Amino acid sequence: MLTDIRYDEHFAEVMQILTSRGLFLTGTAGGKANTMIIGWGLIGSVWGRPIWTVLVRPSRYTYQLIEQTGDFTISVPGADLEKACKLCGSVSGRDRDKLAEAGLRAVPARKVKSPVIDGCLVHYECRVLHTNDIQPGTLIQPIITGAYRSGDYHRVYWGEIVASYADIDRLPELK
Repeated sequence: MLTDIRYDEHFAEVMQILTSRGLFLTGTAGGKANTMIIGWGLIGSVWGRPIWTVLVRPSRYTYQLIEQTGDFTISVPGADLEKACKLCGSVSGRDRDKLAEAGLRAVPARKVKSPVIDGCLVHYECRVLHTNDIQPGTLIQPIITGAYRSGDYHRVYWGEIVASYADIDRLPELK
């Protein structure tokens, strides 16, 4: 059963999953949803609002979708979706239907256009408040060398969390 939660509940557990198997970042436009896996992101408070900050490269298909709709969702997968995470993190939705291939189902979100991924433990719905592009001249060399060898610098999306909810029956799986 999906139940509203505070955006900062389960913070440590969500961050652990973010950095281990990743989270689904989902966007939609023109009736087509796409999800990708993110391993970087921040949850916090900026401008007195709850915020998810995510980084998406302009070369990614999801970038186009977020640009078109101005929103995105984050869905936190359980261990049962590890294979789906690997697939969604390795192929482009531009050319393939990753959701179908991974056995995932996008379901309508409560407050934004982009859907959430069914069967996940926690969901966040976000409206983009601000974007900025990573500037190479402001980064230290080890970051450039490690993350930007190809020169494909991220756009940073600051999304206000307008809804957050969890499958309370599956919350013990976060531990």
